[in-house]
Amino acid sequence: MASIFLLLALLCGLYTLVLVARVILDLVINVARDWRPSGGLLILANSVFRVTDPPLRLLAKVIPPLRFGGIQLDLGFLVLFIGIQMLQRVFLQLASL
Repeated sequence: MASIFLLLALLCGLYTLVLVARVILDLVINVARDWRPSGGLLILANSVFRVTDPPLRLLAKVIPPLRFGGIQLDLGFLVLFIGIQMLQRVFLQLASL
């Protein structure tokens, strides 16, 4: 049973890395508006967006972005990131029992 919880904790850790990749991609796309990924990076970017879009869109419906003048802070991303981290900790605790 512990190995299942360890596997789930590992998957949470991998998803956290995918979320970090999403932040980097979003930042690059917003800063360099004329940049478009190509080749292998395009495949990686599409995979990152495909995996992260469904939960972020669901959270965007429930949690509106926080507006600071012309800037919007996506609170759904923060909730998802913290939630995945907490879930990973729970799985690690359950694996150690």
